[in-house]
Amino acid sequence: MIIQNRRTKIFLHKGPIDMRASYDSLFGKVKNLLKQDPFSGHLFVFINAKRRSCKSLYYDGTGFVLICKRMEKGTLFSKINPCYEKDIILTQAEFNLFFEGADLKKRFIESPPAIVKGPEKGPDCHI
Repeated sequence: MIIQNRRTKIFLHKGPIDMRASYDSLFGKVKNLLKQDPFSGHLFVFINAKRRSCKSLYYDGTGFVLICKRMEKGTLFSKINPCYEKDIILTQAEFNLFFEGADLKKRFIESPPAIVKGPEKGPDCHI
């Protein structure tokens, strides 16, 4: 049984992974790519290049749990901007939406473009 509380963070890896990865290789990706402690109890989510499959790894105190999902035809996991520099941490609600195939890409956008004020462009015009 998956028990999550408000302290449980959900980390989403931005890049695609090989879905043949299992416990040990996902454990290594959590340590080396996400720079997190796999024993923390947090949930770590990985998607493949086609965005049709997802694997999640977490430690429940007694061992590692692997959750896998393959979307049906016509449904994809949300595309994540690989240039987004910060860690992607989802809320429980965002993870639920992501796991159902909702589009979250607007959630991970860098800061908005600068606003230019001047007579030739008018007030509050975006570049």
